Amino acid sequence: MNPLDDTIIAISTPPGWGGLGIIRLSGKEALPIARKIFRPGNIKSGVIRPRTAIYGEIIDSEKGEPLDEAFLTFWAAPKSYTGEDVVELSCHGSPVVLEETVRLGVRAGARLAGPGEFTLRAYMNGRLDILQAEAVNDLITAATLSQARISARQLRGGLSRRVDDFRRKIVAAASLLEAAIEFPEEETGLTGGGIQDGLLAAIAAVDALASTYELGRAMSEGISLAIVGRANVGKSTLFNALLDRDRAIISPHPGTTRDYLREKLLVGDAVFQLTDMAGLETAAHPVEKEGIRRGEAIASSADGILFILDASRPETPADLRLLKRFRGRKAIVVFNKSDLTRRIDRPACANARPAAPWVEVSALKGTHVDRLKALIGTTFVPDRRAGEEVVLHQRQELLLSEISEALGAGLELLREGHSEELCAEEVRRALRLVGQLTGEVRADEVIQGIFSRFCVGK
Repeated sequence: MNPLDDTIIAISTPPGWGGLGIIRLSGKEALPIARKIFRPGNIKSGVIRPRTAIYGEIIDSEKGEPLDEAFLTFWAAPKSYTGEDVVELSCHGSPVVLEETVRLGVRAGARLAGPGEFTLRAYMNGRLDILQAEAVNDLITAATLSQARISARQLRGGLSRRVDDFRRKIVAAASLLEAAIEFPEEETGLTGGGIQDGLLAAIAAVDALASTYELGRAMSEGISLAIVGRANVGKSTLFNALLDRDRAIISPHPGTTRDYLREKLLVGDAVFQLTDMAGLETAAHPVEKEGIRRGEAIASSADGILFILDASRPETPADLRLLKRFRGRKAIVVFNKSDLTRRIDRPACANARPAAPWVEVSALKGTHVDRLKALIGTTFVPDRRAGEEVVLHQRQELLLSEISEALGAGLELLREGHSEELCAEEVRRALRLVGQLTGEVRADEVIQGIFSRFCVGK
């Protein structure tokens, strides 16, 4: 039996107590099942019209007892979120009441919904493509207002339209290739240059969209940022100052931090995974050595580095060596303890990391920490034009890269004088990948992975 033939039920509001809670049903039997557990209070004819809220009671039919006052709203297929008959029961937001209502619904013939199953049905019934389905979960889990706005626009089809735009370019190039293959002796007016121009336009459109993933990752997954420096330069104090709370234990004695701490930091529209760690220098204690080893591994894989220096002391060869490490990472040089007399040679330190911007702060006093936050945003977060579509998922970025690679391979074959048939095969591969991107070509493992991230009620 197809599980999509079942009528499903779940609580669609977050766990906890509130003024209202919503139970959702979807499927052919949604309304009949709902009528078994809901008794209308103001309908004489017994007819429930779509898109009209009906007042009544949730009842236990076996006991004949009312459980709660509620409103029932019915959406008839296909004009519903899932494309099926959908019923929503709005009760008081008591976990006990909501769970009992679901239990009554299951007893009446519904099945508990799995994670994301309502949105999965919307996708399977053609109400959403896979890009819009991903946007549903992105909107629910958005960490910033900008991410929420991007996700809302993608839910309305913004990203899908962008993909459809370059898909049409690829189809146009494929049509030219097929014509050249089918009518090699005819005067079609086709030229190799025209086909190449079409492929170049498609590649440019695909690459432009793929390039937004760096910003998208900053908004959704977060940019990893490691605080690096020698012992007792104020790394943990700065960590607390950036978070604006006492998260790390601080002490005037060196070596206080032996393991690492990681917390989320919001800077503008971007999410950062900020890591405080042990001072990176020679250590005698085995635990401290392990902390340093872990810290070096974290810094080596981080997207960005905050190099912290104690500006109240002269720089040492170890400071300069540390500044020259992790060359493959963007960095900011932070001169801490600016409230004390400056003894460090700032130009010498800046020259050790010439491409990195620098800022003076006092983590203890909070001086210029706001400047550091602003610098973090401009250094590590790509610029974004207003209204620009942004790729938020690695799945999307990887497929875009593969599409570009396939088109590029076809273009190169043409330029090298190979037959149109070989180029056409690469273009066909690109179109299949576009189908995977939008969900027209379904891969069960990918679909399962996408919807498993959803909450049960969505």
